[in-house]
Amino acid sequence: MGILANTVSFRQYQVLGDMPAGDPGEWAAALLAKHAFVPIDSGSEEVSSGWVSLDDPQDATFAERRDFLRPPNLVFTLRRDQRRVPAAVLRRHLQQAEENFLAAHPGLQRVPKDKREELRETVKGALLARTLPTPSLFDAVWDLDRGLLTFTGTSTAIADIFEGLFRQTFEGLRLVALHPFARARAVLPAKLHPLLEEQNRATTDAVLEQIQENTWLGADFLHWLLAHSIAGRNSFRVRRAGPALLDEAFVAFLDNRLVLAAGPQRVTVAGPQDHYSEARIALEAGKEIAEAAIFMEKGEDAWKTTLKAESFVFGGFKAPGVKPEKDEITDEKSEQEAIFYERMHVLAEGLQLFDSLLLAFLEERLASDWAQRRRQLQQMLGIEEIEKS
Repeated sequence: MGILANTVSFRQYQVLGDMPAGDPGEWAAALLAKHAFVPIDSGSEEVSSGWVSLDDPQDATFAERRDFLRPPNLVFTLRRDQRRVPAAVLRRHLQQAEENFLAAHPGLQRVPKDKREELRETVKGALLARTLPTPSLFDAVWDLDRGLLTFTGTSTAIADIFEGLFRQTFEGLRLVALHPFARARAVLPAKLHPLLEEQNRATTDAVLEQIQENTWLGADFLHWLLAHSIAGRNSFRVRRAGPALLDEAFVAFLDNRLVLAAGPQRVTVAGPQDHYSEARIALEAGKEIAEAAIFMEKGEDAWKTTLKAESFVFGGFKAPGVKPEKDEITDEKSEQEAIFYERMHVLAEGLQLFDSLLLAFLEERLASDWAQRRRQLQQMLGIEEIEKS
């Protein structure tokens, strides 16, 4: 689902590097158009990737500023069209081609290797030409003021394609995934950064190492929130800047779905939780929470997301519905813009609550009495203490 849907999955990046001075709309229009999507419907190309308009996947011109510049955001969509030939179909047609070749060359017992590869490419090309490409769309919203980019492609393969095309398009700028440790840096006040760095188990700033060596952060965060959920200590305060008022109260808890893992072994606990007994048993057996559904409520508004502890990718992020008022005066383009801004508002508010929740956890996790506090969390969970570094 796209960024404008009430439920969307996404990952976030920090954009690093210096943007050129001047009009961002003029700068971006030329670059996006240069790397715009090129259709492959009438050819036999296997894949094509490029940028299109957020509101219209058929429009890759970027001729009208309001299509891609919605201050303070640049908005665009990665469109990737791909033809796929089922393996069984390819094998059947290749076998027929080889039989035809051997019939025309009776002195051969088998098709030579180089000829077989040639036949394979010929057959595949012919089949691709008869196959319509399937489009995939992934939205990007780049907050220029904050240097924060939200992207709706959550798979590693699509993220790699997006990051590569972004580098080609915006030379001199780079994307750094907002993984758990990077997000922790972003939400903590500067005075607590030294304490966080003491806990950094990675030896370089490489994103993959930062993720793999600091899995403790996401696991401990969900462990902490589960203990609060079981104990009924669900009330928190808004601590980060954003649409919601600072110090405003909100509720957060885990429920409905938890995935617990130890190595390759995974246990999924689904459905409304009463006593969280299955989760407690898995934790006592040494498993960690790898994924969980987080609910956040403020007043009459509610947000829900499934958070992956290792990467902080937000799955199925459901926010309050957006229902802009319609009238006879407002044109379609203005209506689309209104929907966009309302949608960004409710998403930003949900992420503001999440970051406030993360900050509350980090302040406890980095305190000098964390060992004692962890024992208290275990008591809240009603399980024996598990030794952890």
